[in-house]
Amino acid sequence: MTVNLAESARNAALELCTAAALKAGQIVVVGCSTSEIGGRRIGTGSNSEIGSIVFNALNDVFAARGVFIAAQCCEHLNRALIIERAAAAGLTIVNAIPAHDAGGAFAAAAYEGFSDPAAVEEILADAGLDIGATLIGMHLKRVAVPVRLEAARIGEAVVTAARTRPKFTGGARAKYDERLL
Repeated sequence: MTVNLAESARNAALELCTAAALKAGQIVVVGCSTSEIGGRRIGTGSNSEIGSIVFNALNDVFAARGVFIAAQCCEHLNRALIIERAAAAGLTIVNAIPAHDAGGAFAAAAYEGFSDPAAVEEILADAGLDIGATLIGMHLKRVAVPVRLEAARIGEAVVTAARTRPKFTGGARAKYDERLL
């Protein structure tokens, strides 16, 4: 199962990188229920091993491209995010360290896996992966566009992905710059 989780997570990250045309310096918000991955209801079976496996697989893909992960904590930490301090410029840093049962196993794995982690209150990410219905939408830039992934599950958890694009203005007949998409 470990290999399958890592492979599924890597595949989802690779698909999102392509679909969102992610570039170095951009941010992907990731919400991850290790309970759902393990086949349990969200919040009922946090699993540190699963959190580490999925974080490491995603981080391998995103870090290789210079893309930052913002790991969303659970509601016990008010959906704060764990990011590399280098990505926190201009953001409100909060005093929180996620743990297995307070913040979530995935966020705790991110805190341990980043070279210089920081917790921030909120973020406006360029893309997102929601693993297990964790509700990441509050941390995405407007306008969010759904991305349908072939890697639609990690373990037992449903994976939902999104990219963002600039708002269109000027109505239906307005021209837009495709380079911004």
